[in-house]
Amino acid sequence: MVEGLYRYWNPSPFHLLIPVPLHKKRLRKRGFNQVLLLVKELSRRTGIPYQKRVLQKGRPTTPQVSLSGVEREKGIRGSFQIIGGEELEGKSILLVDDVYTTGATVNECAKVVRAGGAERVDVLTLAHALKTT
Repeated sequence: MVEGLYRYWNPSPFHLLIPVPLHKKRLRKRGFNQVLLLVKELSRRTGIPYQKRVLQKGRPTTPQVSLSGVEREKGIRGSFQIIGGEELEGKSILLVDDVYTTGATVNECAKVVRAGGAERVDVLTLAHALKTT
């Protein structure tokens, strides 16, 4: 993942890494947030600090894997919120997620982070889901 970051971006412009959060119910059920684990390692290897609490998922949503693109956008809308957004003011943020499918989740997160004061939001994902026929 770090190699991908260096391949497509110069990491120095980023002020902060933010993982796409899980809702607290899903986090309790799973026991860990795999994206937070990725972000911690990315932070360690790049020196870019991370913030795991500024972006939160305020309400649970239907698991995205079972939904169409339109259903994903509709279902995820309004589910994220900023807590303590002063950390975002004027900053360049790298939002990190594990899988990019339709982009509904990262697009919604990026909108919320920008509305919270970030100047720029880029997205890095570990994998991109391919449509199979």
